[in-house]
Amino acid sequence: MAALTPWIVGNWKMNGLSGDLDEALAIAQGVAVGAHARVAICAPATLVHRLAQALHATRVEVGGEDCRAEESGAFTGDVSAEMLADAGAKLVILGHSERRSGYGENDALVAAKVEAALRAGLNPIVCVGETLEERDGGRAVEVVTGQVRGSLPASLAGETFAVAYEPVWAIGTGRTAGTGDIAEMHAAIRGVLTDKFGEAGARVPILYGGSVKPGNAAEILATAEVGGALVGGASLKAADFLPIIEAAPGA
Repeated sequence: MAALTPWIVGNWKMNGLSGDLDEALAIAQGVAVGAHARVAICAPATLVHRLAQALHATRVEVGGEDCRAEESGAFTGDVSAEMLADAGAKLVILGHSERRSGYGENDALVAAKVEAALRAGLNPIVCVGETLEERDGGRAVEVVTGQVRGSLPASLAGETFAVAYEPVWAIGTGRTAGTGDIAEMHAAIRGVLTDKFGEAGARVPILYGGSVKPGNAAEILATAEVGGALVGGASLKAADFLPIIEAAPGA
């Protein structure tokens, strides 16, 4: 089987103003023409259109950070998948732990948002991950595989999507899971993917997220079943994000 193309995706979270478009351009200009990775920046909704225009002739794609399940309606302040696609997005992050914990999003809602992303032609990146309490309680694999089963609708069969494993306790804390823990969890996720989607499930990228930095990216990306990275703070600056992109196998 041919090697999978790794995905290196930046999640800017609630960061980014007009002046940061120059940083995104610096990232795009630094991505080698022959780079093997699929590179994207998922930005706040206010920047998606401008970022898509600025990066349209580059190898860096643009994505959203969340979307509403409904196509339209009386949902003040929310953004639909169709709106993101209309603004130029190609991908969207769904089910991030910050959405699950801060907004009470459950697997069923995440699955509905995945359906919305597919409806709009967006590639979903579905996030899963356990809390420190769940890991310390010996339930990490149970929790994460349950999230994978509950958050991925059957309609994903044959579609392009990724799963991102982000241990909640390692997001923005400077802590990362050990490579053994990452390999164990990614193998468990792969098992669910192949169970749900057959042979196609073996080719779904499983990204790792959780304080990925230039100093640890190569080791993480070389770990078994790691098909890329979902990068938070280190994706905001070209000086930090480019070394992570360059660390991708084959890049």
